[in-house]
Amino acid sequence: MEPVGPDAGTPSQDDGVAAGGADDRSAEAATEAARYSERLLSEGHGGHGRWEGHRCPICFLFIGFPMDQHAKMNVCCMKLVCIGCSLAARQRGIYERCPFCRTPRPADEASELAMIQKRVNRQDPEAIVQLGFQYYYGKLGLAKDVPRAIELWTEAAELGSLDAHYQLGVTYYYGDGAREDKPRGVRHWQLAAMKGDVKSRSFLGTDEFIKGNCELAVQHWLISAKMGDEDSLNYIKNMFMDGHATKGQYAEALWGYGDAVEEMKSHQRDEAKRLGA
Repeated sequence: MEPVGPDAGTPSQDDGVAAGGADDRSAEAATEAARYSERLLSEGHGGHGRWEGHRCPICFLFIGFPMDQHAKMNVCCMKLVCIGCSLAARQRGIYERCPFCRTPRPADEASELAMIQKRVNRQDPEAIVQLGFQYYYGKLGLAKDVPRAIELWTEAAELGSLDAHYQLGVTYYYGDGAREDKPRGVRHWQLAAMKGDVKSRSFLGTDEFIKGNCELAVQHWLISAKMGDEDSLNYIKNMFMDGHATKGQYAEALWGYGDAVEEMKSHQRDEAKRLGA
């Protein structure tokens, strides 16, 4: 229906106030992001070691990257179990149960959704993140609902989920399902990176590179490369070849990356990769 009345379709004073408020919030986010930038690169403020929540709860080794190829989320307990420990469980005859908590695996989508919802009701932040993904992709019988997914990720972030902060960073930085707000997206990545989220740290490097801050980009990528992120290592290699990173920085990234990868290895994981498990 067409708008009617003399003021139909024209911005009101209230609209201007709302827009001004949004601009103020964006400016505040930009200021906050700048304030955190220096802290993020200081070892004394954390974020130079991986988040402990990305260790396999059985072998206690950090999970390799990309994590969805090196581990599986078990919705019964919301634990990421690495492919090596999953293989070891099957070799011991544990097939249709979670290798960590031994709960029977969900028989169908309805059962899986019920498991997730049960933990959501207990305010489990990782379960809330998972429910957000189901709405985002329209899975487990749910209708695709991106705004609902963002609401859930926001709730999970408030409860401390680094994965939620990372996802919200992508959402706002690229305008993926929400109005683009790069400072707000960067702020979410900063909050996650401060606690050791590797993906968020790498994206902060990309943001600095896009803005032309090559030195800051290299510093961020150096941190994430030393936590085992191959993409960050390759970014530094390219920066070195283009003259934006020193030979020493590239060497430091290579050594750090190699050490991190070595620490994530195990016989069980190598066997799982060989078998394609």
